[in-house]
Amino acid sequence: MTKQARVLNDRELQRLLDFVAKGKNAKRNRAILMCQFLAGMRIGEVSALQVFDVLASDGTIRTEIQLSAEQTKGKKGRTVILNQRLQAELAAYVQSIRVRDKKQPFFATQRSAGFSSNSLTQVVNGIYRRAGFDGCTSHSARRSFATKISSNGTSMRVLQKLMGHQNIQTTAIYIYASDDMLRNAVELL
Repeated sequence: MTKQARVLNDRELQRLLDFVAKGKNAKRNRAILMCQFLAGMRIGEVSALQVFDVLASDGTIRTEIQLSAEQTKGKKGRTVILNQRLQAELAAYVQSIRVRDKKQPFFATQRSAGFSSNSLTQVVNGIYRRAGFDGCTSHSARRSFATKISSNGTSMRVLQKLMGHQNIQTTAIYIYASDDMLRNAVELL
């Protein structure tokens, strides 16, 4: 069995965001990470976002992103729910970009082109590496999202829908059961 990407707790996430704030493309990189940490988006889904996916016609951040089949791993469209915190994060990021065309990539490279899934994976993996987070990959935020949602008592079926999985067994693989989570669970009795 292959080793899974490391899961970050809230304190580690804050440390990562503090590191990102000091680097190049800080607002963009923070927004990319938060799409994964707060919505459980796959790196390929984040790279495929266009401005019209995120911004409503009145310029506000949508409450949901409707991903087309071409934007998802399973080639089946899905809805990504944006909580208020992520909406605020994306609104702050939008203030830092110039929107010329609603079909432009939401997250652009320095040359204004969109990221491929592979190029964005390299960016995110590089952030973790430079920040000193051993064992973290572009999949860490998605696993962290699943673990946090699960630890809050959300049902596996709801988590499956949030993750965009066809099979609930796939969802179960994402959840990391820490010693603290195990202790807290038995204290519920």
